[in-house]
Amino acid sequence: MSAVSSSGWLYGAIQRRRNRSLGGLYLVVAAFLILYAVLFPGILSVGGFSKFTQNWFPLALVTMAQALLMLNGGITLAIGPLVSLGAVIAATTMGTALGVPGGILAVAFVGLAIGAVTGAIVAHLRLPAIIVTLAGSFIITGVALILLPRPGGFIPDWLSITLAGHTPVAFLLLVVIVLAWKAFLATPLGLGIYAAGDNPIGAFRSGVPVEQVKIVAFALSSLLAALAGLFVAAQTGSGDPVIGTPFTLNSIAAAVLGGVGFLGGKGTMRGAICGSLLLSVMINVMFFLGFPPVAQYIAQGLIIVGAVAVPELLAKGRARR
Repeated sequence: MSAVSSSGWLYGAIQRRRNRSLGGLYLVVAAFLILYAVLFPGILSVGGFSKFTQNWFPLALVTMAQALLMLNGGITLAIGPLVSLGAVIAATTMGTALGVPGGILAVAFVGLAIGAVTGAIVAHLRLPAIIVTLAGSFIITGVALILLPRPGGFIPDWLSITLAGHTPVAFLLLVVIVLAWKAFLATPLGLGIYAAGDNPIGAFRSGVPVEQVKIVAFALSSLLAALAGLFVAAQTGSGDPVIGTPFTLNSIAAAVLGGVGFLGGKGTMRGAICGSLLLSVMINVMFFLGFPPVAQYIAQGLIIVGAVAVPELLAKGRARR
């Protein structure tokens, strides 16, 4: 049996098991979307939809970045610093001779390079991903502060208007990224991300290059986080060396809401994206219901704990029958 066919068989079996619990998530997301539309009918307009998707888009990207590693059996604490670094690089390069194309390439290259190095350390030195990315988060934050000690830099107005104006460009970009992810899953490396996360030993015996898959997963994860920083810079019109701080925990929370497990072998990318949508809508709904910020944090925490605990309790209940 070839490596591709073996990985494909593993992927199919894993996906069938992972898709079982998504129906309930879709219903919850739909209910919150309806409630949000009732509270804020403006979301049904092009402008309202555009603004909502612009706020959701960075969270969706970082959730995909986090889910990529969680599906592969890892986790990263460097998401927030990577977002900040992406914003800083964009703001410090686009006003130079590199221009916008050069700035975008610089953000993408740095994201891929940091992810590849991190993945190589985790894969070849057999170090825990959470420790390596925690150390990396401090280093990345330091680099961002050296490049731009305080908010500033330059983002062209036309880029901000294009990405964060009154058209749903952010939503279209998300659709393109999701389609690119689906295309990537058709490759041996893409199939290997799911297979290695579910059963690394079995995947290795089936011909999946587990270490190479891990490096690619880290590289793509960091790329998505850096690009999220580029979008945030376009939103704000400048770079900020600490603007990505909240995204680390939010990316984990959204992935968990979407049913992605911490130890690999559980969850789907579509579930993670739905989790990011649910978290984004929840925040907006609580705002329109008049929740104070402190109560919003408490409510988010309780809902996330429930999202993790309820399925586990139900599974244990079925096992006892």
